[in-house]
Amino acid sequence: MKIEYLGHAAFKITGTKKILIDPFLDSNPKASLKSNDIKSADIILVTHGHGDHLGDSIQICKNTGAIFVSIHELILYAEENGVTNTEGMNIGGTIEIEGIKITAVKAEHSSCINVTDKGGYSGGNSIGFIVKDGNKTIYHAGDTGLFSDMELIGELYKPYVSLLPIGSRYTMGPKEASYAAQYLKSKIVVPMHYNTTPLIRQDPHQLNLFVSELGCGTEVKILEPGEYFEI
Repeated sequence: MKIEYLGHAAFKITGTKKILIDPFLDSNPKASLKSNDIKSADIILVTHGHGDHLGDSIQICKNTGAIFVSIHELILYAEENGVTNTEGMNIGGTIEIEGIKITAVKAEHSSCINVTDKGGYSGGNSIGFIVKDGNKTIYHAGDTGLFSDMELIGELYKPYVSLLPIGSRYTMGPKEASYAAQYLKSKIVVPMHYNTTPLIRQDPHQLNLFVSELGCGTEVKILEPGEYFEI
Protein backbone atom coordinates (compact mmCIF):
# COMPACT_ATOMS: atom_id res chain seq x y z
CA MET A 1 0.00 0.00 0.00
CA LYS A 2 1.30 3.44 -1.00
CA ILE A 3 0.48 6.47 1.16
CA GLU A 4 1.13 9.80 -0.56
CA TYR A 5 0.84 13.18 1.16
CA LEU A 6 -0.78 15.79 -1.11
CA GLY A 7 -0.54 18.69 1.37
CA HIS A 8 -2.62 20.01 4.29
CA ALA A 9 -4.83 17.03 5.26
CA ALA A 10 -5.06 15.49 1.79
CA PHE A 11 -3.72 12.00 1.09
CA LYS A 12 -3.81 9.52 -1.76
CA ILE A 13 -3.84 5.88 -0.70
CA THR A 14 -3.14 3.33 -3.40
CA GLY A 15 -3.78 -0.29 -2.55
CA THR A 16 -6.38 -2.54 -4.11
CA LYS A 17 -8.29 0.71 -4.81
CA LYS A 18 -7.34 4.35 -5.30
CA ILE A 19 -8.57 6.38 -2.34
CA LEU A 20 -8.39 10.14 -1.80
CA ILE A 21 -8.96 11.70 1.61
CA ASP A 22 -9.92 15.39 2.01
CA PRO A 23 -8.65 16.45 -1.45
CA PHE A 24 -8.17 20.19 -0.88
CA LEU A 25 -5.99 20.89 -3.93
CA ASP A 26 -6.86 23.77 -6.24
CA SER A 27 -6.96 26.47 -3.54
CA ASN A 28 -4.16 24.92 -1.50
CA PRO A 29 -0.87 26.77 -2.06
CA LYS A 30 1.12 23.78 -0.80
CA ALA A 31 -0.68 21.03 -2.74
CA SER A 32 1.46 18.75 -4.89
CA LEU A 33 -1.41 18.14 -7.33
CA LYS A 34 -4.39 19.97 -8.77
CA SER A 35 -7.79 18.39 -9.17
CA ASN A 36 -7.37 18.04 -12.94
CA ASP A 37 -4.27 15.93 -12.30
CA ILE A 38 -6.49 13.25 -10.74
CA LYS A 39 -7.36 11.10 -13.74
CA SER A 40 -8.76 8.15 -11.83
CA ALA A 41 -10.03 7.46 -8.32
CA ASP A 42 -12.30 4.84 -6.78
CA ILE A 43 -13.25 6.29 -3.38
CA ILE A 44 -13.14 9.80 -1.92
CA LEU A 45 -13.43 10.19 1.85
CA VAL A 46 -14.36 13.58 3.32
CA THR A 47 -14.02 14.12 7.06
CA HIS A 48 -16.12 17.31 7.34
CA GLY A 49 -17.59 20.25 5.49
CA HIS A 50 -14.95 22.95 5.91
CA GLY A 51 -13.57 24.09 2.58
CA ASP A 52 -10.04 22.92 3.31
CA HIS A 53 -11.33 19.34 3.60
CA LEU A 54 -14.38 19.16 1.32
CA GLY A 55 -12.03 20.84 -1.12
CA ASP A 56 -12.34 19.59 -4.70
CA SER A 57 -13.98 16.30 -3.80
CA ILE A 58 -17.24 16.94 -5.65
CA GLN A 59 -15.55 17.89 -8.91
CA ILE A 60 -13.15 14.95 -8.69
CA CYS A 61 -16.10 12.59 -8.17
CA LYS A 62 -17.77 14.02 -11.25
CA ASN A 63 -14.57 13.72 -13.28
CA THR A 64 -13.67 10.18 -12.23
CA GLY A 65 -16.88 8.51 -11.09
CA ALA A 66 -15.37 7.91 -7.64
CA ILE A 67 -17.71 7.08 -4.76
CA PHE A 68 -18.18 10.00 -2.35
CA VAL A 69 -18.09 8.71 1.23
CA SER A 70 -18.87 10.89 4.24
CA ILE A 71 -21.32 11.60 7.01
CA HIS A 72 -25.01 11.72 6.02
CA GLU A 73 -25.33 15.52 5.82
CA LEU A 74 -22.38 15.84 3.44
CA ILE A 75 -23.81 13.08 1.28
CA LEU A 76 -26.97 15.14 0.85
CA TYR A 77 -24.88 18.16 -0.11
CA ALA A 78 -22.86 16.15 -2.63
CA GLU A 79 -26.00 14.73 -4.20
CA GLU A 80 -27.56 18.18 -4.42
CA ASN A 81 -24.46 19.24 -6.31
CA GLY A 82 -24.55 16.51 -8.91
CA VAL A 83 -22.66 13.59 -7.38
CA THR A 84 -24.57 10.42 -8.19
CA ASN A 85 -22.34 7.77 -6.58
CA THR A 86 -22.41 8.18 -2.79
CA GLU A 87 -22.18 6.14 0.40
CA GLY A 88 -23.38 7.79 3.59
CA MET A 89 -22.43 6.74 7.09
CA ASN A 90 -22.21 7.99 10.65
CA ILE A 91 -20.01 7.69 13.72
CA GLY A 92 -19.38 4.10 14.77
CA GLY A 93 -20.61 2.56 11.53
CA THR A 94 -18.67 0.50 9.01
CA ILE A 95 -19.28 0.06 5.31
CA GLU A 96 -17.48 -2.10 2.77
CA ILE A 97 -16.76 -1.02 -0.79
CA GLU A 98 -15.27 -3.74 -2.99
CA GLY A 99 -13.25 -5.24 -0.17
CA ILE A 100 -12.25 -1.94 1.49
CA LYS A 101 -13.69 -1.60 5.01
CA ILE A 102 -14.31 2.00 6.08
CA THR A 103 -15.31 2.96 9.61
CA ALA A 104 -16.40 6.43 10.70
CA VAL A 105 -15.00 7.41 14.09
CA LYS A 106 -15.39 10.41 16.35
CA ALA A 107 -13.50 13.66 15.80
CA GLU A 108 -13.67 16.67 18.12
CA HIS A 109 -14.25 19.54 15.70
CA SER A 110 -16.96 21.64 14.07
CA SER A 111 -18.36 21.23 10.57
CA CYS A 112 -20.02 23.85 8.39
CA ILE A 113 -20.37 23.93 4.62
CA ASN A 114 -19.65 27.46 3.42
CA VAL A 115 -21.76 27.95 0.33
CA THR A 116 -22.72 31.64 0.22
CA ASP A 117 -21.27 35.01 1.17
CA LYS A 118 -23.75 35.05 4.06
CA GLY A 119 -22.53 31.81 5.60
CA GLY A 120 -23.32 28.16 5.20
CA TYR A 121 -25.20 25.31 6.78
CA SER A 122 -24.42 22.35 8.96
CA GLY A 123 -22.26 19.63 7.56
CA GLY A 124 -23.20 17.31 10.40
CA ASN A 125 -20.52 16.09 12.77
CA SER A 126 -16.85 15.93 11.91
CA ILE A 127 -15.46 12.41 11.66
CA GLY A 128 -12.24 10.50 11.21
CA PHE A 129 -11.85 7.38 9.11
CA ILE A 130 -10.43 3.92 9.69
CA VAL A 131 -9.53 2.40 6.32
CA LYS A 132 -8.78 -1.33 6.19
CA ASP A 133 -7.46 -2.80 2.95
CA GLY A 134 -6.63 -6.46 3.44
CA ASN A 135 -4.43 -6.68 6.53
CA LYS A 136 -3.37 -3.01 6.40
CA THR A 137 -5.20 -0.37 8.44
CA ILE A 138 -4.85 3.42 8.32
CA TYR A 139 -6.45 6.01 10.60
CA HIS A 140 -7.07 9.52 9.26
CA ALA A 141 -8.06 11.57 12.29
CA GLY A 142 -9.54 14.48 10.34
CA ASP A 143 -9.52 17.81 12.15
CA THR A 144 -9.66 17.05 15.84
CA GLY A 145 -8.52 17.89 19.29
CA LEU A 146 -7.11 15.24 21.57
CA PHE A 147 -9.67 12.92 23.18
CA SER A 148 -9.15 9.87 25.34
CA ASP A 149 -11.30 7.60 23.15
CA MET A 150 -8.36 7.52 20.75
CA GLU A 151 -7.08 4.78 23.05
CA LEU A 152 -10.20 2.77 22.23
CA ILE A 153 -9.71 3.46 18.51
CA GLY A 154 -6.23 2.02 18.88
CA GLU A 155 -7.48 -1.05 20.74
CA LEU A 156 -10.37 -1.75 18.38
CA TYR A 157 -8.83 -1.09 14.98
CA LYS A 158 -5.06 -1.27 15.59
CA PRO A 159 -4.11 1.19 12.82
CA TYR A 160 -0.60 0.57 11.53
CA VAL A 161 -0.44 4.20 10.33
CA SER A 162 -2.17 7.18 11.93
CA LEU A 163 -2.43 10.54 10.15
CA LEU A 164 -2.67 13.24 12.84
CA PRO A 165 -3.18 17.02 12.67
CA ILE A 166 -0.59 19.15 14.48
CA GLY A 167 -1.34 22.72 13.40
CA SER A 168 -2.90 23.87 16.69
CA ARG A 169 -5.40 26.78 16.75
CA TYR A 170 -8.01 24.67 14.92
CA THR A 171 -6.79 21.19 15.88
CA MET A 172 -4.32 19.45 18.14
CA GLY A 173 -0.79 20.79 18.30
CA PRO A 174 2.37 18.64 18.40
CA LYS A 175 2.20 18.04 22.17
CA GLU A 176 -1.38 16.82 22.09
CA ALA A 177 -0.70 14.74 18.96
CA SER A 178 2.12 12.95 20.80
CA TYR A 179 -0.40 11.81 23.41
CA ALA A 180 -2.70 10.71 20.58
CA ALA A 181 0.21 8.64 19.25
CA GLN A 182 0.63 7.08 22.68
CA TYR A 183 -3.07 6.23 22.85
CA LEU A 184 -3.18 4.76 19.34
CA LYS A 185 0.04 2.72 19.49
CA SER A 186 0.46 2.89 15.71
CA LYS A 187 3.79 1.87 14.23
CA ILE A 188 3.89 5.09 12.19
CA VAL A 189 2.32 8.52 12.65
CA VAL A 190 2.33 11.18 9.95
CA PRO A 191 1.78 14.83 10.91
CA MET A 192 -0.65 16.81 8.77
CA HIS A 193 -2.72 20.02 8.76
CA TYR A 194 0.18 22.39 9.45
CA ASN A 195 2.16 25.12 7.65
CA THR A 196 -0.45 25.60 4.93
CA THR A 197 -1.02 29.14 6.26
CA PRO A 198 0.75 31.24 8.91
CA LEU A 199 -2.11 30.56 11.34
CA ILE A 200 -1.11 26.90 11.64
CA ARG A 201 2.65 27.30 11.53
CA GLN A 202 4.34 24.43 13.37
CA ASP A 203 7.63 22.56 13.38
CA PRO A 204 6.74 18.88 12.74
CA HIS A 205 10.00 17.80 14.35
CA GLN A 206 8.46 18.87 17.67
CA LEU A 207 6.05 15.95 17.30
CA ASN A 208 9.01 13.61 16.97
CA LEU A 209 10.58 15.12 20.08
CA PHE A 210 7.42 14.76 22.18
CA VAL A 211 6.79 11.20 20.96
CA SER A 212 10.36 10.27 21.88
CA GLU A 213 9.92 11.76 25.35
CA LEU A 214 6.83 9.60 25.90
CA GLY A 215 8.75 6.52 24.83
CA CYS A 216 5.85 4.95 22.95
CA GLY A 217 8.05 3.50 20.20
CA THR A 218 6.15 5.11 17.33
CA GLU A 219 7.98 6.31 14.22
CA VAL A 220 7.15 9.87 13.18
CA LYS A 221 7.31 10.10 9.41
CA ILE A 222 7.42 13.71 8.18
CA LEU A 223 6.39 14.11 4.55
CA GLU A 224 6.54 17.04 2.19
CA PRO A 225 3.65 17.37 -0.29
CA GLY A 226 4.24 14.87 -3.06
CA GLU A 227 6.28 12.49 -0.92
CA TYR A 228 5.08 8.99 -0.10
CA PHE A 229 5.98 5.76 1.60
CA GLU A 230 4.79 2.18 1.35
CA ILE A 231 3.67 -0.34 3.95
